[in-house]
Amino acid sequence: MSARHPALVRAESFAAAYGLRRPLILAPMAGACPPALSLAVMRAGGLGACGALLMQPAAILAWAEAVREAGPFQINLWIPDPAPIRDPSREDALRAFLGRFGPAVPPEAGDAAPPDFAAQCEALIAARPRIVSSIMGLYPPEVVARLKEAGIAWWATVTTVAEALVAQEAGADAVVAQGAEAGGHRGAFEAARAESGAVGLMALLPAVVDAVSVPVVATGGIADARGAAAALLLGASAVQVGTGFLRCPEAGIPQAWADGLGRARPEDTRLTRAFSGRTGRSLDTDYVAAAARPDAPAPAPYPVQRGLTQGMREAAVREGDLSRMQAWAGQAAGLARAMPAGEVVGEIWEGAAGLLR
Repeated sequence: MSARHPALVRAESFAAAYGLRRPLILAPMAGACPPALSLAVMRAGGLGACGALLMQPAAILAWAEAVREAGPFQINLWIPDPAPIRDPSREDALRAFLGRFGPAVPPEAGDAAPPDFAAQCEALIAARPRIVSSIMGLYPPEVVARLKEAGIAWWATVTTVAEALVAQEAGADAVVAQGAEAGGHRGAFEAARAESGAVGLMALLPAVVDAVSVPVVATGGIADARGAAAALLLGASAVQVGTGFLRCPEAGIPQAWADGLGRARPEDTRLTRAFSGRTGRSLDTDYVAAAARPDAPAPAPYPVQRGLTQGMREAAVREGDLSRMQAWAGQAAGLARAMPAGEVVGEIWEGAAGLLR
């Protein structure tokens, strides 16, 4: 009998350390991680996840209670950017531009602010997840200390080797290496470098694995067994999948978005700041293309742009109009399967394990 592949041994050991049967992790996608999706992933042996960026403390606690019985899960927060520098003339131009794609944008729309970060951190600790993860930077040292006192692991999302080294030094128990293929927001610590510093997972992952001593979770462009097996061969201890779960019925996203993912080729996605002011990868829709034209007004900083686009985004969902929808999508979107999430977990992990045997 041949020895088991070292990549499988490493991944299964990492999973066991966190109480998982399979080293497959649901990406914490803000606005697209209902409890039903995490429960399905968790019952199949993977790790559930909540992207809590826009959630008030009570909602964070309620989400945790809704999934707790099924096993371990992670809750993720954005580390806040510095206060945005407002430009009234730019915002006026954006309001006029956005009025072509949705309802008139009121002057106060850009004033919308995320929930209070300190209060969210208190809710994270009170919720007692097995894992707390971060994106867009690192938790303050006092929060890290409290997480460790509570026995809560901290995974830091990183997009470069330099970020991975800083995260390890700050006390991260693992780093999540996010390749530029990933759908949704880029997790760069510095917003201005989210595009210029975009590194694909195949180059980023082995470099991060070689640079740090903590385990590395791979994410970005992984949506099937082949991608998962490749990530494990490159040194990952687990794989995190986001877009690959969005066509599952438990995700509950608008049907037009789900159908768009199923049709997408890798070149049908695009990095854009047009929805939130922070760089993210979306389907290349009519609105995204128009916002990238040289004569279009430059996006406002986060979270001003998010507030300005809220009316358009909500109208697009109501009307089932993909052309104006915030349709986040990784470059492997076309590999996403319209099937129950538990089956997706099984197909990806069993297929990857088979490839490595």
